[in-house]
Amino acid sequence: MNDTTPVPVFDYFRQVDLPTPTLRDDEVQSLFAETFGVEIDVQALGSQQDQNFRVFPRGSTEPLGVLKLSNPVFSEAEIDMQDAAASRVAERSPHVRIPRIVDGPHGPMSTWWDSSQGRIHARVIENIAGRTLTGSSYLAPAVVEGLGALAGAVSLALADFTHPASGRVLQWDLRHAARVIDTLLPLDPDAEVRGTVQRATDAARAALAPVADALPLQAGHFDVTDDNVLRAPGATVPDAVIDFGDVCASWRVGEIAVTVSSVLHHDGATPESAFPAIRAFDRARELGDDEITAFWPLVVLRGSVLVLSGRAQVRLDDANDYASGALEREFRILEQAASVPLPVLTAATRAALGRPRRSEPGWTGTPLLPPGRRVELDASTESPLNDAGAWLDAATLDDAALAALDAGAEIATVPAWRARLTGTTDPLPSTAETVPTDVLVWLAEPLLLDGDTRVDGDALIVTEDAEALTISGAAAAAASGTLPARTRLSVRRSVDGLVPPPRTTRALADAWREVAGDPGAALGLPPTAPAHDDSLQRRHEVLAEVQEHYYGVPPRIERGWRELLIDVEGRVYLDMVNNVASVGHAHPHVVAAGSRQMHLLNTNSRFHYRAIADYADRIAATLPDGFDTVFFVNSGSEATDLAIRLAMAATGRPDIVAMREAYHGWTYASDAVSTSIADNPFALETRPEWVHTVDAANSYRGRHRGADAVRYAPEAVAVIDGLAASGRRPAGMIAETYFGNAGGVALPDGYLREVYAAVRRHGGLAIADEVQVGYGRLGEWFWGFQQQDAVPDIVAVAKSIGGGHPLGAVITRREIGDRYRTQGYFFSSTGGSPVSSAIGMAVLDVIEQEGLQENARVVGGHLQRRLEELGERHDLVGAVHGSGLYLGLEFVRDRETLEPATTETAAICNRLLERGVIMQPTGDFQNVLKIKPPLVITRASVDVFVDALDRVLSTGF
Repeated sequence: MNDTTPVPVFDYFRQVDLPTPTLRDDEVQSLFAETFGVEIDVQALGSQQDQNFRVFPRGSTEPLGVLKLSNPVFSEAEIDMQDAAASRVAERSPHVRIPRIVDGPHGPMSTWWDSSQGRIHARVIENIAGRTLTGSSYLAPAVVEGLGALAGAVSLALADFTHPASGRVLQWDLRHAARVIDTLLPLDPDAEVRGTVQRATDAARAALAPVADALPLQAGHFDVTDDNVLRAPGATVPDAVIDFGDVCASWRVGEIAVTVSSVLHHDGATPESAFPAIRAFDRARELGDDEITAFWPLVVLRGSVLVLSGRAQVRLDDANDYASGALEREFRILEQAASVPLPVLTAATRAALGRPRRSEPGWTGTPLLPPGRRVELDASTESPLNDAGAWLDAATLDDAALAALDAGAEIATVPAWRARLTGTTDPLPSTAETVPTDVLVWLAEPLLLDGDTRVDGDALIVTEDAEALTISGAAAAAASGTLPARTRLSVRRSVDGLVPPPRTTRALADAWREVAGDPGAALGLPPTAPAHDDSLQRRHEVLAEVQEHYYGVPPRIERGWRELLIDVEGRVYLDMVNNVASVGHAHPHVVAAGSRQMHLLNTNSRFHYRAIADYADRIAATLPDGFDTVFFVNSGSEATDLAIRLAMAATGRPDIVAMREAYHGWTYASDAVSTSIADNPFALETRPEWVHTVDAANSYRGRHRGADAVRYAPEAVAVIDGLAASGRRPAGMIAETYFGNAGGVALPDGYLREVYAAVRRHGGLAIADEVQVGYGRLGEWFWGFQQQDAVPDIVAVAKSIGGGHPLGAVITRREIGDRYRTQGYFFSSTGGSPVSSAIGMAVLDVIEQEGLQENARVVGGHLQRRLEELGERHDLVGAVHGSGLYLGLEFVRDRETLEPATTETAAICNRLLERGVIMQPTGDFQNVLKIKPPLVITRASVDVFVDALDRVLSTGF
């Protein structure tokens, strides 16, 4: 519409109370049939100030559309503007789905009704497929980014849109937010709510005032929120925008401010959760510097308007379930928007958008500490102070500082802004707030302070103009104005009353530093270098693309301890997937054994030294009688490869039988018998002719399920017999003794006993792949084949046996091992090296001395029971597989069809990472959580895992 001459439009301040239309269903049906010529059934939908229904042709389950009965206060011109704006966005942004007016028997279904409640406009809008984001379930970063992208696309499409009704005055127009708040705030009966809103609003208005007049104006949707977007069936990211009821001309930045406000009430959301949306909007509609300054104040004002308007609407219309149901989430929006001071959020947003960082304030006064010999302690993740679990001891830092003072230092310090792991005495549940905002100081001698000081609670406050230092640990000495010696002092700095929290996230820490400055400067300490980490970029540049890493944006892990992993930001994660670190990360006994042997000797395994024989004896002793010959290698792939070659050499035959859907390694022979389509989508059609496969003996998902799983063994025997009958007697059969790649599914009882017997009947050998499940992980059994009451001829094992050190082994009988001479000779330069042997023996020591097999049985049993309880409450859980600390939680969309929940499983793993839990999917459909933590894991830790998983399944992913 080109005519921009203003027309009479709604002005909120002339009619603050907007009761929602409440037409009865029968009246709606009657008027609909009369005006549109269609008999309908209706389903009421919520709305703040309008009345909405989903309508169906009488007797049909297919919706005709959404009937929108606009509040009578809105004029025909305003309704025309809404439809015109929707058409413009559909035209300019064809990738965004926009609902149109539905055509009926007599043309477009849009008209005025003379109802029992007066003249009301009715129109039927397309019911486009998809689901809104309504509710407060978790929104993944990709979804938040999608919201911002939609807001950007709509804003861009409406950049030059004009309409005579665009000057209407809505309570939702952020240009009028302060006036709306001034109108509604005195009317709210709750003094606590009034106080919360007043404080937040005062700060927002003060921050907005300097830039308000400079903010660009344009028409916009101004309600691209979780309630008004849709994601197509099966899609994750929203791609549709509905409800153009708030179209008007306003500040351009208000579009994304409104969108972000709708993110903040979702589970686990913080202001930082909004950054993906802000970045996406900025890519479409670059935000100016004034707009960035105005952004968070506008989000706060939006939250205040939502709170007051929602509460006013409920007081006016207590039967409006939509309005009353939104009160809690609207208050959370305001709480989150006001949870961090606006200057800090603005600085963090500038950084998130790649804008130049502004200089941090310097210290104008005299440095608090005198010159002297200083020692800076390193409390970061990689510091030697944290070795052997010392980071969990609250006294570690104090001991190190006092030792430095005793060695002659006059001052010992720990800097601010550098992640501080030391002294994290309660690491679980995990938290992302790991970056300290304070400097820690220990003085060799008492220090008399100059200047203005006062006591505030348990802290001493030193002021210098608008700046202040808060010194904790010195309150007792405040009366004398003296800082005590040999006492830990925590010094935080504030500017204009903005006091940083003790710890915060990396993004907010950098912003706090920009706003409040470095407390080290006030003490005369050198500045802490800003954090910069390009290691992921460098990894991508120098490693082959196929050499993948966990997660799209992985934490940089640089320390482990027991069942915990720690990143460079000092965040502690619960490791639920690392069977490589079988006896726990950095176990002191294993570390000491490797270190001691490295001091003595590490060399080619062809040299003669005692450790290799001692270790071979130890590992053979864990197996049944007859296993007396050991080959040492460096990995599971090498172990299974060698096991296959041994079978071929011992029998003089090339053919091998393998179970489908298994993974055995990446070397030529181990890859040849691996048929997991998750690892290689073309696995089955690219097998060499000497590999013959049998059905995956999966009693949950395979061809035979439940009691019918007994059929797998006879069918496998038939394959083996058929090969022999065709003149291709197999050299051997290789199988995981517990179906690990499928997520810890036990083989049917007696399966291996029958199959091994068939292979041996034709002169072949039975190969047990114990790489994943051996070494006590199953709890009840040290080796997986023991669960099957079967004994193989060759055992391949790795992962667990080295406790994180590259070590693998193949154990067999002497007559089989000796036959390898027919293939030439064997050696592995570092397989079974002195250091590897020492570490391997230390791992066995720990398993035996600390009772880790029993721990796997007891803690694993508790974990399995808790996971089974999840299945009683969450339909996505299909089954809990496994034994001990080798478990698999399988997710399905339907418990009858077993449709795998592949997308959901990946999303669950990503959200678990946000919750501080390391977890990854497995199985051919990548729909099983592979739960195989270090064997030292405690009952308390597995409870943390299940609680986190329960939270994720309950609140979304």
